[in-house]
Amino acid sequence: MYRFTLPAAILASAASPLWAEVPAVATDIAPVHALVSQVMEGVGTPDLIVPPRSSPHGYAMRPSEARALSGADLVVWVGPLLTPWLADPLESLASSASHLALMEQPGTRVLAFREGASFEAHDHGDVGDEDHEGEEHAAKGDDHDLHGDDAHEKHDHDAHGHAGHDHEEHDHDAHGHDGYSDAEHDAPAPDEDHDDHGHDEAHAHGGVDPHVWLNPQNGQLWLGQIAEALAELDPDNAAQYRENAKTAQAELAALEEDIAETLAPVKNRPFIVFHDAYHYFEARFDIEARGAISENDARAPGAARVSELRDLVAESGAKCVFAEPQFNPGLIAAVTEGQGTGTGTLDPLGADLEPGAALYADLLRGMAENMAACLSD
Repeated sequence: MYRFTLPAAILASAASPLWAEVPAVATDIAPVHALVSQVMEGVGTPDLIVPPRSSPHGYAMRPSEARALSGADLVVWVGPLLTPWLADPLESLASSASHLALMEQPGTRVLAFREGASFEAHDHGDVGDEDHEGEEHAAKGDDHDLHGDDAHEKHDHDAHGHAGHDHEEHDHDAHGHDGYSDAEHDAPAPDEDHDDHGHDEAHAHGGVDPHVWLNPQNGQLWLGQIAEALAELDPDNAAQYRENAKTAQAELAALEEDIAETLAPVKNRPFIVFHDAYHYFEARFDIEARGAISENDARAPGAARVSELRDLVAESGAKCVFAEPQFNPGLIAAVTEGQGTGTGTLDPLGADLEPGAALYADLLRGMAENMAACLSD
């Protein structure tokens, strides 16, 4: 369902029509909404399906959000590993729309979850440098300004294996992290079938970490791919989408340098996170958590895990244990009580930020600043 808005290009060309059809775009989470907002700036505004303070792993859409999905010409989402409940509505409500699953795009850096309450020390290396054997890989590169004709592949709705998924077996709030190696690989090819990667099954049997947006290099890559998806649907504004993407990519590159500078003084100081959501951020900036409190996003840790973490805090000399806005802060107290360890907050979704074009950069910047502040004490 196209919306009629005044195109930005009309300001530069007298030959432009007074009104142009702008694609209606729906996005899953606030960080993705921010990236799309940057690309559409001056042309249109995307809709947000999952509010920032709601868990994306299990969410019941409100009628207004379902209407936004049903009216979309393009749906941009992380993919079924983050929001498995969204796969069926995509087919039933947005079957005629184009679907852009960012986690499955060529060049996306993908990591596996880490094992258990405590994480083994490892060398992050440069994200995306190592291939995962036995899987197909898209070409990688350091140039994230991907605006060429081959940068975007339009996805058939069945290509992602969304149709026919049985989601009744999934606990949509569960996000278990145990049992993962620290392997790193590129995203699977866009036409790879994902029927065997249900949310719980993937988490229990070697699936990958869906918090891919916390590596800003992925964000830079996706900006170009989002621009191409929009340009395909809306050729009249293609130049504006591509220019917006290039501008946003340059801003993200500068932000990466600022974040690296902010974290440099504290990169070797140990800390504990609420759950294993920050691997991408840690790997990009060479700063490493020693463990995670929660076994998954919904279930409180058992007594044995809390005891293990208390020992880990004491043995590692952890400077800080980080909570999250969406979850019970009492769990932090159980781990830190009597330890003299600092506490802080990390927000992977932008729960306290206003949705919009600035949210993605503000999210990453805030994460770095909160880490640095707590680890400096």
